[in-house]
Amino acid sequence: QVQLVESGGGLVQAGGSLRPSCAASGSDYDLSGMGWHRQAPGKQRELVASITVDGSTTYADSVKGRVTISRDNAKNTVYLQMNSLKPEDTAVYYCKLVGVRQYRLLEVWGQGTLVTVSS
Repeated sequence: QVQLVESGGGLVQAGGSLRPSCAASGSDYDLSGMGWHRQAPGKQRELVASITVDGSTTYADSVKGRVTISRDNAKNTVYLQMNSLKPEDTAVYYCKLVGVRQYRLLEVWGQGTLVTVSS
C-alpha cells in the first residue's frame, strides 16, 4: 500500500519561509508525478505545484516566483520550498501522488499539513 507522510508545516510571519516535505512509502507501482495542493477555509482545494517523474514542473500563478517544488528520488520525497509567504497562503497543504499500478490509475493523498501565515 502506498502512503504519504507530510511534515514541515507550521506558523510563520508574512515574508517568511517554510519547506514542507512529503515522503512516499510502498512499492509495486510506476510513479507519474507528485504535487502539492492546498485548501483554505471555505475554499476549494487547488493545485499549488507539481513535478513529473521526468522533472517537469507546474505552478499556480499565485505562487510563481515564490515557490519551488523539488524531489529526492533516492528518498522518495518531494519538497515545497515556499518563500515570501503571504497571509493568503494560509491553508492545509496536501501532498498527492499519481501513478499506475497493475494498469490502473493510482492517486494517493497525504493527511495534510497546516501552514499558517500571520500578518
